[in-house]
Amino acid sequence: MNNKIQNPHDKLFKETWSNLSNAKSFLENYLPEDILKIAQLSSLEICKDTFIEKDLKEYYSDMLYKVNFKDEKGYIYFLFEHKSYPDTRIHLQLLEYMIKIWRLELKQNKPLPIIIPLVLYHSPYKWKTDDNFSSILSGPVDLMSDYIPDFKYILYDISRYSDDEIKGTLTARVVMLLFKHIFDHDFPKKLEEIFPLLKDLIEKETGLQYLESLLKYIFSNEVDLSTERIRTIVDNTLSKNKGELVMTLADKLRQEGRQEGRQEGRQEGRQEKVISIIHNAKENGVSAEMIARIVNLDITLINKILNHEDIKIPLHLLDSK
Repeated sequence: MNNKIQNPHDKLFKETWSNLSNAKSFLENYLPEDILKIAQLSSLEICKDTFIEKDLKEYYSDMLYKVNFKDEKGYIYFLFEHKSYPDTRIHLQLLEYMIKIWRLELKQNKPLPIIIPLVLYHSPYKWKTDDNFSSILSGPVDLMSDYIPDFKYILYDISRYSDDEIKGTLTARVVMLLFKHIFDHDFPKKLEEIFPLLKDLIEKETGLQYLESLLKYIFSNEVDLSTERIRTIVDNTLSKNKGELVMTLADKLRQEGRQEGRQEGRQEGRQEKVISIIHNAKENGVSAEMIARIVNLDITLINKILNHEDIKIPLHLLDSK
């Protein structure tokens, strides 16, 4: 993966939740009580495996944790959905990844372990998808339950939590607050509240590397954050020496974004914005035909987007948006 500006959400997610302390604190605060009672988090291990196809990397990130449930090995599969709209096919995605995990166990002639699927979601659009796999099936599901595979995922929709309810280690809290507020129109103001939480971390040498991932994520979302605004935040938070380092880093990342990664980022950003407009219009009762005329796209493409199919709008169409 290019370490410039591409997939900054994936990099930030992986750096945060591949840290054992961050992972444990998140699970301790957000796992349901009945699972916490049997999950031995002292046995938690970070697995390096990823199960997401290359063409979906810009929409999903994942982490796999090995953990004992009542002395029996199991897994917690942590999926980060960073689309700008909820995915009604998330059940199939999770099932595919769970089967991949089980197949790895079968190759080693091991019994199939329990897998707890978690979904982390952040978007201005409310998550409306039922958490049971059977909910996406048609027909008399209640009469056929003996013949239908079923499971439930655990959803963490960050937008449902107040800032004070976001718990965990300092770095995990900062990242979740960024994820929660990144789409806010007043994000620069929210950043003034979030940034001071990083003061102790940034003052350490290792903190600057982590800050780089945070800034890459912020800039990749095309946030309207002026140099003057960053300077004010930095001056109110950090020592002079560290402040100058942060400003130099911010300027460097801005320049990299313009020269090497920004064009792709702008195209992806425009695509997400167009898709968001389409879903928002549909939620407000606008017909697919009218939406097609408004955004000047083919009705077939509009219907695929409304059905949450994983497609890309052709770049030559985006260039006119």
